Amino acid sequence: MIGASVTPEQLRDLPVLVAGAGISGLAAATALVELGARVTVTDANPAALAELPAGVEPFAEPDGLPAGTGLVVTGPGRRPDNPLVAAAAAAGVPVVGEPELAWWIDAARPMPATWLAVTGTNGKTTTTGMLAAILAAAGLDAVACGNIGYPVVDAVRAGRQVLAVELSSFQLHWSPSVVPAAGCVLNVAEDHLDWHGSMAAYAAAKARALRGAVAVAGVDDPPAAALLAASPAGRRVGVTLAEPGPGQLGIVEGSLVDRAFAAPDAARGASGASPAARATFGASRTCGDTDGGVVIASVADVHPGGPPGLTDALAAAALARAAGVEPEYVAAGLAGFRPGRHRADVVATVAGVRYVDDSKATNPHAAAASLAAQAPAPVVWVVGGLLKGALVDDLVAGCAAGLRAAVVIGTDRRAVVAALARHAPDVPAVEVEAGDDGPVTEGPVIMEEAVRRAAALARPGDVVLLAPAAASMDQFRDYAERGAAFAAAVARVAR
Repeated sequence: MIGASVTPEQLRDLPVLVAGAGISGLAAATALVELGARVTVTDANPAALAELPAGVEPFAEPDGLPAGTGLVVTGPGRRPDNPLVAAAAAAGVPVVGEPELAWWIDAARPMPATWLAVTGTNGKTTTTGMLAAILAAAGLDAVACGNIGYPVVDAVRAGRQVLAVELSSFQLHWSPSVVPAAGCVLNVAEDHLDWHGSMAAYAAAKARALRGAVAVAGVDDPPAAALLAASPAGRRVGVTLAEPGPGQLGIVEGSLVDRAFAAPDAARGASGASPAARATFGASRTCGDTDGGVVIASVADVHPGGPPGLTDALAAAALARAAGVEPEYVAAGLAGFRPGRHRADVVATVAGVRYVDDSKATNPHAAAASLAAQAPAPVVWVVGGLLKGALVDDLVAGCAAGLRAAVVIGTDRRAVVAALARHAPDVPAVEVEAGDDGPVTEGPVIMEEAVRRAAALARPGDVVLLAPAAASMDQFRDYAERGAAFAAAVARVAR
């Protein structure tokens, strides 16, 4: 049996169960085999156990524990009340996540990586991508990893020196030892309450990102600001869309301004920027001073723009500055960054109507920002899916004035329709349960019908916006498949 402080040597010959044969689970299994552990993998889907890494044995009981197990490495989605977790607790077996395993392995390296962690209800992936772009512009040996799709343990095994780590609340819950050099909480809104059980528990998981030397948070978001105020970090940095105060990053007259790390070389750490990077970006990109702060980028160079994108950019800049990156590389990285798909993608303009895919808006907080970004254009809103315990009344009340109509899909559609009836009674609301050809329940068919209904309701100058405010797994594999179905439906309706 192992204790709280773990070294790779302690994992040798240890029976370890990896719970979940997804991307992070298989990466963890491979790393454990390399360390000499005796590894078994289990998964609720038996087909996932058909092809496992060399040296890994399948275990066909997804809620059971093999005899002699000394450690469980779980996938992030496994809740604390899961039967396997309960069985491990009863047997005194520790349960951790893949980032925690990566932390143990990294800590044993002669030169451990610098961990820069990003979490929050919304904006994590965009912020992590922006941060990785800034670090690359500075010539650092950096990579984006974690919840972004590249396991942290793989980044550590590859020997990367700076990690831009996106961490979900689930991953933070299962990673008790991870203390990043700098961490950020972008915002905290109602989400994943079915997993955590309460807002307090959800916020507490997010707060684990703020235990390092530098803590960063979006102080325009009251819950995130409260977590920053309570952080034990030696340096607490706020980011705001307003003019920044001392110790903050914010916006002044069209520029992103740093008043937290503005003193020359104040924040320079072990990472810094390479001579090659300095030669590449050099003096022509040097940013100016402004009233006690330093200009680090132009608002016009931030993509996506608007309040959410600018907050993400300020947070990414703060983490990079905490790692010693100079302003010119912040500017270069942000100017070259473009967001991934399904994040406010304009997929087509047909008959004067703009169709926007924001399938990544998987909770009410994200959908509110997406809807606000379309103003002043009226919106035909495609909404619905799995609400995961979240309420939509505040969302609907806040966006009602900007709605032309709503087309509601998904398992929890009746909750959305009821909220529309209460708070937006004059807004036409259409429920889509199946396609015209019968009771078809396949997501793409329902999405095509939803787009057809939305197109019929829209007028020239309107926006048909997919911002579901809900998870996608009731009808789609993930938010990306949902967004792709929306884009394909728009193309077919246009024809």
